[in-house]
Amino acid sequence: MYRHFGKRLFDLVLTVPACIVLSPVLLFVALLVRLKLGAPVLFRQQRPGLHGKPFTIYKFRTMTDARDAEGRLLPDADRLTRLGRFLRSTSLDELPEFLNVLKDEMSLVGPRPLLMRYSPYFTDDERSRFTVKPGITGLAQVSGRNDLNWDQRIATDIRYVRELSPRLDLRIIFLTIWHVLGRRGLQVDPGATRLDFDEERRRRLEKLS
Repeated sequence: MYRHFGKRLFDLVLTVPACIVLSPVLLFVALLVRLKLGAPVLFRQQRPGLHGKPFTIYKFRTMTDARDAEGRLLPDADRLTRLGRFLRSTSLDELPEFLNVLKDEMSLVGPRPLLMRYSPYFTDDERSRFTVKPGITGLAQVSGRNDLNWDQRIATDIRYVRELSPRLDLRIIFLTIWHVLGRRGLQVDPGATRLDFDEERRRRLEKLS
């Protein structure tokens, strides 16, 4: 019952008041991004949602559009600004995802939506993470966040899907607030310390072939 009906009500009951309370913060951050990074203020990207269906995720922009002499975007680490690092370290860049929740594309709690290009590399068992809507936060984020390796992170997502309940969602939300306030387990630029999911899986397949 909760999985199919109650979870949506849970999201709305918490998200609508949160948007009202946090509206001054949202406006202030939007103004900062506009002044420091210019337009657009929001970063938009296609991500796989429920059952893998693509949707557009919204975040505050944290990087410039700096390019090399041949017009190619510079690596993320070179485009990430001081403001961007602050927004990521405080998770303020994630606040526009409340709009995704209101649009019923995301939930407050669920597996984090990864990149579209990762989709072919999930095993059949791992695809169960797509049987629920992706979340702003999730069990993996409060169980080690970016310190988990990919296998641990995906396994934790699967565990969440199997154990999903209102009690678990509330626990994850409270733990998320605690982690964010303490900035625990966060890597501002995860790509600098680990391979992307698709690259890691490709290398694994190459070793097995």
